[in-house]
Amino acid sequence: MTKQKSTEVIGIASGKGGVGKTTVSINLAVALAQRGHDVMLFDADLGLANAQIALGARAEYNLSHFLAGQKTLEEITLTTRQGIQLIPGASGMQELAALSQVQAASIVQAFSNLGKNIDYLIVDVAAGISPSVLAFLAACQRRFIVVQDDPSSIADAYGTIKVLSQEMQLDEIYLLPNMVDSQTQGWKLYQRLNDVCVRFLNESIHYLTAIERDEMVLAALKKYQSVMELAPGTAAARDFRRLAELCTQLRPIDHPSGGLQFFMERLLQSNVDES
Repeated sequence: MTKQKSTEVIGIASGKGGVGKTTVSINLAVALAQRGHDVMLFDADLGLANAQIALGARAEYNLSHFLAGQKTLEEITLTTRQGIQLIPGASGMQELAALSQVQAASIVQAFSNLGKNIDYLIVDVAAGISPSVLAFLAACQRRFIVVQDDPSSIADAYGTIKVLSQEMQLDEIYLLPNMVDSQTQGWKLYQRLNDVCVRFLNESIHYLTAIERDEMVLAALKKYQSVMELAPGTAAARDFRRLAELCTQLRPIDHPSGGLQFFMERLLQSNVDES
């Protein structure tokens, strides 16, 4: 039996909706896949799941079938034309939007039964800080908080970071400015928010890069594509490629801070192998 490699798990979150969280998730997944990595995308935005639409995929089954006990996680997984393993959420289902922490934990545990070799799992969670969102983010090794440069987005991003770092005791929190006018603006936005975190939370957050505003991102979504496919020469595609490259340079996390993890046994096995 071939040893399964350990999987890097990145949760993509935001304090409020409409800041481009799913756009970031799908384009980062495609950018990592284009670099030759085995990528899985879990659409955990369970009330308004739309990653499959954005990737031009048609899902016969989704997470609602898994939660009802009708299908396994493996059976609802599909391969998109970009070569990404996609676990589709269920759109417009109120009971899924209000998933409990226990149900979220059962989903996390089910990932251990997936036999696939996966380098990166991207978890696209719902906006806000519901119990299921916090459970999914705690089960990730890293958390990217998508933010726009407007007061309500900044306030909500700070609120999310506060809950994750203070109440949940989670680390590896990264700020990802989206739809900024320049990389300089993105860096300044990070500095402003990080200063507040250091001052009031006594915590510093991490930064990799920002995604510049690009009208081709919306044009790609309208064509059920990622901007990486439709317009690889644009500023946004360049930024997503940079984000993917920087993700590959991050040090592996041996002991994540959140308790129950996605692919927990692979993480434990890789620690045993290294010791």
